[in-house]
Amino acid sequence: MNWLWQLYAPFFKLSNWQHVITSGSDWAVILSLVLMECLLSVDNAIVLAAQTQILPDHTQQRKSLVYGLWGAYLFRFIVIGIGVYLIHLWEIKVLGALYLFYLSFQYFWAHGQSSGTRKPHQSRLTDPKRHHRISLFWRVVISIEAMDIVFSLDSVLASLAISNNPVVVLIGGMIGILCMRGVAEVIIKLMQKIPELETMAYILIAFIAFKLLVSVPPLNWKMPDALFAGIVVGAVLITIAIHLIRTHKKA
Repeated sequence: MNWLWQLYAPFFKLSNWQHVITSGSDWAVILSLVLMECLLSVDNAIVLAAQTQILPDHTQQRKSLVYGLWGAYLFRFIVIGIGVYLIHLWEIKVLGALYLFYLSFQYFWAHGQSSGTRKPHQSRLTDPKRHHRISLFWRVVISIEAMDIVFSLDSVLASLAISNNPVVVLIGGMIGILCMRGVAEVIIKLMQKIPELETMAYILIAFIAFKLLVSVPPLNWKMPDALFAGIVVGAVLITIAIHLIRTHKKA
């Protein structure tokens, strides 16, 4: 228990929090961490937005993000304390990449199966033929938490590389997670207005899975953030253009 206290004791020292809150230099670091968190979490926001589309109404979609938010806060607190050991957990990235590939494959397979009868897409979570002991809402929340675990690894490691003060990293991470959830909600609203964005999201999910997979040993290749951001923005613009062309033809 002594080693556990050594890991998390800095979070409970009032003097540590007072120093951070009153320090201008620490707040400058926190702002940089928030910006970095938002940039690193674009892929997470895309996955969360696609996952919440399974739920039947906007109220449940927002509620699932709120529950996922609190879970992400708790997990971030735990992970920062053991951040020095995260480098050994690359296996989690592999499992996360395989799961994302599965989500993308399942979406397009189900979409192809139902295209002839024009039935709405059903995922494994919503398939009425499957027996589930947990409600659809909580299955989506669990899925959101699993993705938070996968995507927070890079964020925590990058944050600890900028500052070794766990309180600074915690505050920056908390604000960054809140901003990322805001991005996810914007994507959800866009999906409701432009249905083609859902298909684009699952294409990006497969691409994100590839991005995760090539970042683990022995490849260890990290895609430049600018390149990834450009691909995401380009995919969104192309999808919007396709939607406008289709709408114009129908009109």
